[in-house]
Amino acid sequence: MAINLANAGRTYPPTAPYSVGREAVRAFALAVGARHPAHHDVTAAHALGHRDVVATPTFAVVVAQRAEAQLIEDPEAGIDFSRVVHAEERFTYTRPILAGDELVTVLHVDSIVERAGLAMVTTRCEISDEDGEPVASVVSTLAVRGEEA
Repeated sequence: MAINLANAGRTYPPTAPYSVGREAVRAFALAVGARHPAHHDVTAAHALGHRDVVATPTFAVVVAQRAEAQLIEDPEAGIDFSRVVHAEERFTYTRPILAGDELVTVLHVDSIVERAGLAMVTTRCEISDEDGEPVASVVSTLAVRGEEA
């Protein structure tokens, strides 16, 4: 099945809440080499005015990919994940992600452009806290290779 261009403009339902755990924040920070004490130590985070450890800026990808799975796993989308290459990702924050947050994400398929057997799929994940207040926006572009003839 070829990629379904009609999915451009589609919005998926909100995800179930993602509970940001302190150990997940610390483990992610270690994995990406982020050494700032606020990512690891509650006291350091408190000293900066935060209620708990602060996730690194790229931690939002953990939350966003859960929402993006709705598109990838949607049989109507026609995306074969074995043919996907991650092309670009941008993060915009309203506030930092903190341990203890309960985050809900809404996935928007902003565009699908197909050229020469390659589809560029741009999604936007709007991440909010449990009160519906915006936290971050993650814009991702996936390159999806077409099926070979």
